[in-house]
Amino acid sequence: MTEAPTISGHTAAARIGPGRLVLVVGPSGAGKDTLIGLARAACADDGNIVFPRRVVTREASSSEDNEHLSPEEFRRARTRGDFAVHWEAHGHGYGLPAAIDDDIRAGRTVVANVSRTVVDAMRGAYGGVTVVSITAPSEILGQRLAARARGSDGRVADRLSRSIDADAAPPDVVIMNVGSAEDHALELSRVIRGV
Repeated sequence: MTEAPTISGHTAAARIGPGRLVLVVGPSGAGKDTLIGLARAACADDGNIVFPRRVVTREASSSEDNEHLSPEEFRRARTRGDFAVHWEAHGHGYGLPAAIDDDIRAGRTVVANVSRTVVDAMRGAYGGVTVVSITAPSEILGQRLAARARGSDGRVADRLSRSIDADAAPPDVVIMNVGSAEDHALELSRVIRGV
C-alpha cells in the first residue's frame, strides 16, 4: 500500500510564507535534476535561493544528488518530524528537510524536485507556490531512462506507461526539455528568480 504524501507542522489557516516554493515536477527521464543542477549554478550568486537536497531511500547517483537513508532510518526521521513533506514513489521514500519551512519564513525561494502527488497539499500549506513541469516526448524519456540504467527504479516500460492524472495539479509553467539543456535551465532560472 502506498502512503499518502504528508505535510508536517502546518494548519490550513496558517500557510507558510512569505518566501516562495518552486516545485519541479515531471516524468522520469525528463531531465529535472539536470536542469535543477544548471539552474543552481546560474543562481549561485543569490543567497536567497535555496536548493535543498532530497532525502531518498535510494543511493545517490550521477543523475540524482540526494541524501540517502535506509528505509528504517527514513521511518525514524519521519517520526522525528525531520521532513517538511514526505511521500512514496517507485518503491522508495522521499522527503524534503523541515528546514525549508524556515527558509520560506525568512523570505527565501526554495526550489525542489517533488512528486506531482504532493503538489495540491503543498499549495495548501505554503503561501507562494509555483509549479514547473519539465517533460519530453516519450521516445526521449525512454532513451534517457535506458541510459540511466537504475535497476532500483523498476522496468523502463513500466515507468513510461504510468499515466498522468488529467485532474492532477496543473503546472504554472511547462518546459519541454528537448535540445539545449542550458537554454531550458535558463528558462527555469527565470522562473526561480521571478522574472
